[in-house]
Amino acid sequence: MENCCSRSREFAYPGRRFAENVYICLYKFLMPEHLMNLLLTIQEKVLSHQKQFAVLIDPDDVTVEKTKAIIKLAEAAAVDYFFIGGSLITKNNFEEIAATIKAETAIPLLIFPGSVFQITPSADAILFLSLISGRNAEYLIGQQVQAAPHIANCGIEAIPTGYMLVESGKVTTAQYMSNTMPIPSDKPEIATTTAMAGEMLGHKLLYLDGGSGAQKPVSESIISAVKENTRVPLIVGGGMKTSAQIAQTCRAGADIVVVGNKIEESPALIADFASTIHSF
Repeated sequence: MENCCSRSREFAYPGRRFAENVYICLYKFLMPEHLMNLLLTIQEKVLSHQKQFAVLIDPDDVTVEKTKAIIKLAEAAAVDYFFIGGSLITKNNFEEIAATIKAETAIPLLIFPGSVFQITPSADAILFLSLISGRNAEYLIGQQVQAAPHIANCGIEAIPTGYMLVESGKVTTAQYMSNTMPIPSDKPEIATTTAMAGEMLGHKLLYLDGGSGAQKPVSESIISAVKENTRVPLIVGGGMKTSAQIAQTCRAGADIVVVGNKIEESPALIADFASTIHSF
């Protein structure tokens, strides 16, 4: 990866900062305002070096009452976003939980979809995921083709996102349901070249994920290698259970940190996690 890294650093600064600002200006000019708000918010926070915190809600794991309690803690901690979704949802409450979040808080709600069925007008945006770490065409383009007209009918912002599963110490639901192999945790060169390809294909965000219930977080070496060689905001989630792990993820280069399972287990941790992330 030395050649890739050295190539990336050649145009890092100051040209990179100028190019990023030009890109945002053009994006504002060309795109309808109602379809670009959250992506621009994310980009502008990244440019101003603000780390961002997203709380992931899996509708299978919460009730309406628990969701409302999490919302109150998130508002007090100035959480940046709510993500909603799951690799396998067996309860018929996706819309109910999404509508609850939308009604109870002004914190933006983004769908983190596990399937084409996880689309709702109650959200502000959807991470329009393409599973670029896998070779299953259903999750590279198949589900996206089915979802596109429903997203358009909902009128929500679709943010093209290159999604990469990273080996996390166990077979996760995301890995099993997508029928794909995760990127080995000791192969940052695979993660980096995959991320570079995703950016070149036009993805506006990149997402490194250990998957729901991951035993360990995405490694610092993978996060830093991907961040050094790409120019779009980087989301990292999965396996983070402590503030120390979250701090390591931020230092390695994550722009948005996503925590789900641990917060569902212990909602009071939101304040500590938010404080750690925002301290960067």
